Amino acid sequence: LFKFVSADRRPSPDTITMTTAATATTNPGPSSLAPRSAHTSLKRARILFDTSSDAQVVEDGTSSTTATSSATPLAAATSAFVPPLFDPLVHKASISRRIKLHYPSEVNQLAFQGEEDEVRASEKEGKSGKESATLRAVRELRREALDRLRSGEHVVAGNNVPDGGGGRLVLHREQDLNGGGAAAAAASGDGGAIVLAGAGGSAASTTSASGSGSEGRKVRPGGILVERKDSKTNIPTPKWHAPWKLSTVISSHLGWVRSVAFDPTNTMFATGGGDRVIKVFDLAKACVAADDALKITLTGHISPIRGLAFSERHPYLFSGGEDKMVKCWDLETNQVIRHYHGHLSGVFALKLHPTLDLLVTGGRDAVARVWDMRTKHQIHCLTGHDNTVGAILTKGTDPQIITGSYDSTIKLWDLAAGKCMTTLTHHQKSVRALAQPSFENTFLSGAADNLKKWVGSDGRFIKNFTGHKAVINALAVNDDGVVMSGADDGTMNFWDYSSGHCFQTSTTVAQPGSLDAENGIFAAEFDLTGTRLITCEADKTIKIWKEDENASELSHPVDMPRWRKKCIAEARRRY
Repeated sequence: LFKFVSADRRPSPDTITMTTAATATTNPGPSSLAPRSAHTSLKRARILFDTSSDAQVVEDGTSSTTATSSATPLAAATSAFVPPLFDPLVHKASISRRIKLHYPSEVNQLAFQGEEDEVRASEKEGKSGKESATLRAVRELRREALDRLRSGEHVVAGNNVPDGGGGRLVLHREQDLNGGGAAAAAASGDGGAIVLAGAGGSAASTTSASGSGSEGRKVRPGGILVERKDSKTNIPTPKWHAPWKLSTVISSHLGWVRSVAFDPTNTMFATGGGDRVIKVFDLAKACVAADDALKITLTGHISPIRGLAFSERHPYLFSGGEDKMVKCWDLETNQVIRHYHGHLSGVFALKLHPTLDLLVTGGRDAVARVWDMRTKHQIHCLTGHDNTVGAILTKGTDPQIITGSYDSTIKLWDLAAGKCMTTLTHHQKSVRALAQPSFENTFLSGAADNLKKWVGSDGRFIKNFTGHKAVINALAVNDDGVVMSGADDGTMNFWDYSSGHCFQTSTTVAQPGSLDAENGIFAAEFDLTGTRLITCEADKTIKIWKEDENASELSHPVDMPRWRKKCIAEARRRY
């Protein structure tokens, strides 16, 4: 950018001989910006400093005369009858002129930090022992530009934003923007207050002519002034929810408990586990840990049971397991009345359509199959995933089927055509859990990276629920807007569904006699009233949770400072 001397403009031998002594004392070392000959230096001096007849120069390579006193650098250079090979003031003025050509705005002249870095890098490559004059000149010019900005000379209210609205000047470094690092931001305000850091790294706050000030943050020295429109971060107010506590522990299964489902009357629930049996419990008796809470045990699967669902219109219970079998149980006779054959591998998810007599199952064969509940025929085979289908949602409106897969994608399906409508690729890890509330057309997905909220109609992304750093196996939502996420490591996070605020974080405790590693949560479900939460865990227990009746907004207030800080940090994050 600043290489002025071309290869063909070399100094004459006699000129080099005449100025050898001056070169040894004044030339600080090799630099891409330093002039190489007396001819170029004098020519640049004439362009920059010859305003009238104050100085008259004759360029013959051997002598020069002056008509006035040495009031200018040019006159001082020519008064000794020796054309100087290098003049620091001429060199600095030349660099300043070139900078103004490339950066016409005075405010934007801080942008040549990159040139300073390039000069420093070239010096390191050349292993020069001294600091070059070019680097000194660039630093001086930068320091002067910073002083002008601190004095408020170039900061005018209303001129920071092209449309005349309120705005702020944000100080960035180009390497921070390219490298994805945290960019240092200036203070905000309608008056256009800015914060700059000098060469020493000290931050200085400058306000506009309107007089509105703001506290300055310390920023990195050097950078580019980037104009950004002032946008206030929208901080939603979270709804207060009472914390949840453990109420009852049921030890009935002989293996990991992998699935749970409530019946439509909310009087009983069923669980399935690694012991290959389905256990049906009375909900009211189980909540008080009665001995006769277990109603019946259903046997028939030969592998762990991964999915359960009660029919809302029939006395049927559907189950799917890793033995590739999908069974329909008649709860009046407690026998299997239908089998649904077709899966080529284990069944990991199972859901019933809310309005149609349809059954949707997904498994390790990377497809979701739609079955006619009565005829046992396969209606659709929804293909497109590259890995196990681990979670399924069904709705009464399009898209009527939503699947989450271990290939980290979510697909929305057209049930009538049996084709994919939309594929969501936002997650970076396997999607193992999906949940949807009853009060709005949205849904939630959980993976090891975070939880994401989506619009139910077209799959538009709404927001992230960040903070649960574990493999999410279970998601559950109740009508009060409480979301529970359960993970492999036994951690449980409770969220406000509307705002995404995590109001409680807890860890389940493995029952005595179990390993510490056996505290994972595999499935979770709220009952129909939303007042009880059942979790199925790796310590072979079923845990029932309820809200703390003694909690109030005074005893357990919302931590608004922490929530506000988190919202602001997420708003500044670059995705």
